[in-house]
Amino acid sequence: MKVEEFLEKYAAGVRHFSGIDLSESNLSGAKLDDINLSQANLNVVNLSGASLISANLMFAKLNVARLSGVHLTNANLKGASLNVTNLVRADLSHAELSKASLVRSELIRANLSRATLIAANLKNADLREATLRQANLRQANLSEVNLKGSLLTGANLEQANLSKTDLSRTDLSGANLRDTELKQSNLSRANLSGANLAGANLRWANLTGANLRWADLTGAKLSGADLTGANLSNANLSNCTLVHANLHQARLIKTEWVGADLSGASLTGAKLYGTSRFGLKADGITCEWLDLSPMGDSSIIKYFTSQDSREFFNETPPNIRIIVDRPLDHEANYAMAAAYFQISQQYRLLKQPPSTEIGRRRTVLTFRIDSDEGLLPTACGTLLPFEDAPNIRKNLRTAVEMLKSEDTCNDGSIPFFRIQKFSQLLDEALNRIDEIRQIDKILELPSRMAFFQAPTQIILTNSSAQELIIHDHPNFGKKLSNRSEDEINTYNELQEIESIPFSVSEVIGFIKGFHY
Repeated sequence: MKVEEFLEKYAAGVRHFSGIDLSESNLSGAKLDDINLSQANLNVVNLSGASLISANLMFAKLNVARLSGVHLTNANLKGASLNVTNLVRADLSHAELSKASLVRSELIRANLSRATLIAANLKNADLREATLRQANLRQANLSEVNLKGSLLTGANLEQANLSKTDLSRTDLSGANLRDTELKQSNLSRANLSGANLAGANLRWANLTGANLRWADLTGAKLSGADLTGANLSNANLSNCTLVHANLHQARLIKTEWVGADLSGASLTGAKLYGTSRFGLKADGITCEWLDLSPMGDSSIIKYFTSQDSREFFNETPPNIRIIVDRPLDHEANYAMAAAYFQISQQYRLLKQPPSTEIGRRRTVLTFRIDSDEGLLPTACGTLLPFEDAPNIRKNLRTAVEMLKSEDTCNDGSIPFFRIQKFSQLLDEALNRIDEIRQIDKILELPSRMAFFQAPTQIILTNSSAQELIIHDHPNFGKKLSNRSEDEINTYNELQEIESIPFSVSEVIGFIKGFHY
């Protein structure tokens, strides 16, 4: 069919031209809205500036076509072939392009906002400064594509292939890049704030100066990646692989990265504040100095030797373990949750509830602590619901007196100002606990339950993996179930005088293992 005849039929109201052959035709500027050109042969056609709004171009062939400035809003191009096609400044907003082929196409400054490109093939395409806001590119092939300066805010790129793709200065804020292939991609100065990159492969990617604030990189693979000067503040890097990654002068303020593998990584000059150093794998890291200032302004610099840096990044999470010689039942679990909630309202050091491990005979409550210095003061609050609390408080007061003793102060193994600080923190904590004990409603329910009256053992673990037992009930681990209640009470009375389970040297050795 000739172009003139085709245009006359369209003008007369005909819209169905499925399978038509218009290859090499000149239709520039034509108005063809709502037309059906499915499976049409439109190879090497000139549709520059044409209007095909809501057109049906399913499985149409548009290879090497000229579609610059074309209007394809809401058009259906599912399965269409647009290889080596000129789509510069084309409007494809809300268009359907699932499984379409756009290999080596030119889409410079094209508008693909809210377009659907599921499993589309855009290999080697040029999308510089294109707009793809909230576009759906799930499982699309975008390998070796040029997306420099493009807008992909809120776009869905889950499981897409972006290997060796240029995403420099691209806005991917809030985008979904879960399980996406980004190996050797260029993301320098890209905006990935709030993006979901969980499980993404970013091996050997260039992320220099990238904005990754609040991004989710859980389980992401970043081995060999260059993150020089990247902003990872408040990002989640839990269980992330950063083997031989370059984090030189990266911003790691309030970053979550427990379980991350930093083996062989470079962290010299990184800004680290409010970020846990516990639960990391950091063998062979390089770190000459760190910026530990709250604002990352270099006001607090810490220098390291190679040994110092290994110790700094290879710490054990400080924790408090309360081992109860009785399994936890539903009623006691309810009472414990209520008690710790009420205690936390009065005692700010008790920030999180414990993790609970219930065995056939025992229950282990584990409280994770942010720093070594918080171990002893926090322990004061964790013990409150238990009948053993008075003995534990007595042991903690003994620890305070040990620290204040003349021999300890003259020993010199712990700086005097540290001893003063620990003593002051413990004194304040114990005094506050005594005040909380006067609030009857907090301990009313636990006081009536057998679980909280069972023998306990309290163990503190510092960041050097050293343990200090601050309480060990004489009946702990001893089976008394076959005795009468009177016999048990008599036995308990005989065991009232409990020996202190630690010595001065053990307390000093435990505190010497603290990291600051």
